[in-house]
Amino acid sequence: MERASGRSNRPAGLGSYVLDPLLAVAAAGVAVWAVSQDETARPWWIYLLAVTTALPLPWRRRGPLTVLLLATAPALVISVVAHSANPQVPLSGVIALFTVAERSSDRMRWSVLAVVVAGNVLGTHSPNGALFSLVTSVGTFVFGSLVRAQRQLARVQAERAREAGERAASDAARAVAEERARIAREMHDILAHAVSLMVIQAEAGPVVVRSDPDRAIRAFDAIGDAGRDAMVQLRRVLGVLKDPEAGRQLAPQPRLAELADVAERVRGAGLRVEIELPDGKGGLPADVEAAAYRIVQEALTNTVKHAGADRAAVRVRRTGEVLEVVVSDNGRGVPPTAGRAVVGWSGGRGLVGIRERAAACGGRAEAGPGPEGRGFVVSARLPLQAGGRAEGVGG
Repeated sequence: MERASGRSNRPAGLGSYVLDPLLAVAAAGVAVWAVSQDETARPWWIYLLAVTTALPLPWRRRGPLTVLLLATAPALVISVVAHSANPQVPLSGVIALFTVAERSSDRMRWSVLAVVVAGNVLGTHSPNGALFSLVTSVGTFVFGSLVRAQRQLARVQAERAREAGERAASDAARAVAEERARIAREMHDILAHAVSLMVIQAEAGPVVVRSDPDRAIRAFDAIGDAGRDAMVQLRRVLGVLKDPEAGRQLAPQPRLAELADVAERVRGAGLRVEIELPDGKGGLPADVEAAAYRIVQEALTNTVKHAGADRAAVRVRRTGEVLEVVVSDNGRGVPPTAGRAVVGWSGGRGLVGIRERAAACGGRAEAGPGPEGRGFVVSARLPLQAGGRAEGVGG
């Protein structure tokens, strides 16, 4: 039997095993009843033909056209040899035609309709009979087509719902990943900066504890200050994690004015820091200030840990609708073999975090050797307007 078009390879449902056999029994009963109501006594084989019209119906979903032909053939025989014993439109033919209209391809459906209409017009003995047959057949075809359209619409809606669910799940997963990355950056910046300063001060303290007790005391005080500052910031981050109703507005949002305290703590580690900040007139977006703060903090942390420098300069300027951030030092710079890795951002977590923070604001960041290969420079350009942030600003 031919495969019905537009069907998926799903297991046969309840209709195939229960409804279709019941329809076959009903159609056979109606056909036998019609023969029994004929004024002329009919032989047994007419009753057998009447039952035969309904026998293929249990397979109507698998081969609609084949079932229609098998149901129609015995009905045509009865119409020829015992016309008055045959219903005007057999119930088995109605069911088979409905199935063709619902499940077959468009070409097959319209071809069958044309043949049925022609057969109704040419095969009936009276205009009234032809009209009744046409109304019944065309009505059955239209009803089957409506059911077909409804099923297709339901499939389209189900597919759209599935795609919408997948998109929602993907968006949720992406949002979770972005939030995890943001929290990871916050934790890294807080801990890396504080721990680096604490380690340096802790290493310097025992060296000078006898020769310069006052300096040792200052070193231990700096350790305490760095630890307390880290604890405060960690509490702010963890407060967001503990409260499921907390939004991003509760996340740590350091301001540029706080960079003076960062510079002071770094000076305690023995690094001279020159810092230039905007005059504070004209408010800056909170996310841009936070990004600039973290970029400077991470750059200074890297300088303390890796550069071997004794001087660093921080310059944060507003140029039009862009906030420029530059952190430079006079350290050992970058080894020639490492230059490409640093500039290409394939190095440590800190440099990657700087790039991500700049990109989150729609800006860009660069890092690499200073002039003539001396020292190291981290620079970033952060747009201040939402439109600029959406488009991205190059460095």
